[in-house]
Amino acid sequence: MAKEFSTREENYSKWYNDIVQRAGLAENSAVRGCMVIKPYGYAIWEKMQAALDKMFKDTGHSNAYFPLFIPKSFFSREADHVEGFAKECAVVTHYRLKNSADGKGIEVDSDAKLEEELIIRPTSETIIWDTYRQWVQSYRDLPILINQWANVVRWEMRTRMFLRTTEFLWQEGHTAHATEQEALEETQRMLEVYAHFAENFMAIPVLKGVKSENERFAGAVETYCIEALMQDGKALQAGTSHFLGQNFAKAFDVKFASKEGKLEYVWASSWGVSTRLVGALIMAHSDDKGLVLPPKLAPIQVVIVPIYKSAEQYELVCQKAAEIKEMLENKNIRVKLDDRDTYKPGWKFNEYEFKGVPVRLAIGPRDVENGTIELARRDTLEKEILPITRLVEVIEQLMETIQRALFDKALAFRETNTRKADTWKEFKQILDDKGGFILAHWDGTGETEQKIKEETKATVRCIPIDDNMEEGVCVYSGKPSGRRVVFARAY
Repeated sequence: MAKEFSTREENYSKWYNDIVQRAGLAENSAVRGCMVIKPYGYAIWEKMQAALDKMFKDTGHSNAYFPLFIPKSFFSREADHVEGFAKECAVVTHYRLKNSADGKGIEVDSDAKLEEELIIRPTSETIIWDTYRQWVQSYRDLPILINQWANVVRWEMRTRMFLRTTEFLWQEGHTAHATEQEALEETQRMLEVYAHFAENFMAIPVLKGVKSENERFAGAVETYCIEALMQDGKALQAGTSHFLGQNFAKAFDVKFASKEGKLEYVWASSWGVSTRLVGALIMAHSDDKGLVLPPKLAPIQVVIVPIYKSAEQYELVCQKAAEIKEMLENKNIRVKLDDRDTYKPGWKFNEYEFKGVPVRLAIGPRDVENGTIELARRDTLEKEILPITRLVEVIEQLMETIQRALFDKALAFRETNTRKADTWKEFKQILDDKGGFILAHWDGTGETEQKIKEETKATVRCIPIDDNMEEGVCVYSGKPSGRRVVFARAY
């Protein structure tokens, strides 16, 4: 790899973009603000999908699909929802194009204006709750536990691949319940699913909490979230789960007959994560040599690179490498044998190091003769020579070891970069010097949070769940506060 690759210290933003593009994850498209997710990047997303989809189904959910287009009138039914998404919506006004009068292009056919404009899905609460009205008559129809894998469009002026694009991929869960308690339990259950996924698959430690009113999802009664800390000291919202109360049920008149025969409004939740998680994965673990992937989400867990000088050696080494590949695959390890003779081993070493493949194996004629193989770890860059007879056992253990090591490293980074601030001066100094999570008292008002954001670009990332109460005074206003909350600058 050429050395124009940026380091985190030199230019964190360029370092991130370099990894996305040069590791073959994604590239900018011809459509402004949209990206092309390339096969390697999509393979990572597929690993995330598979793990999450299993967790959703294990907790009783089923997948469905709802329309991409949403009638504009639907958004006006829930006031907070329409206000929250009004500036982000892409709108379809016409359904046909025609040749221009001069014959040199195409233009919108003015006679083909839609009777009602359609919003391209920014989120699906409205279309789904209009559908649920048809599905729900009695308490026997509840709960409805639905998830959708889909794309959404939210118009963005400033974009960054995976982190913020006009179109992105996600899943969105939408559930309907007979009682407030059931809906709240669902909201909290899915937050735990997201936290488990982030920590046990992505190897990223997260803080669980509740959003402030200013940061709450438009139309929700309460928004629960998981927040992760990236290597540049900024927070990234890694998942949200919303308690919607009866807001959407009332907006779309979704009622059910209870066991007592009373007509009641349904209670609701919604929850989602997106391809933003790929961005989190990059920023949490990668280094100045490229991408670093946790084994559970790596499309290739082990790559085997043959070393040879002649055609005879090539045949000998590749035959042995193929045997090793089969041995590892029999243990459900994802292996690639790169036996291309169009690239030199050194180029391949750099390629797979940059792509973050957790383990690299190199084998040459002497290794075949001695029954040994060279193993290199991507996370620590350590190398060792092993007997081939021990290889399967070592790699099985190493998958768990690397997964844990990445989590522990990220956790240590978060702990080192989580600080308390008791004064406004301390607060600003921590933000400007080091960033990270700041535990500070806040008076609980949206006005104070907005002023802090305007002056520092930091927001309340979450109000921690099950955190100890602690009397104090707000770092900005000096008014009484009953607990510390988590502030940070964020993506």
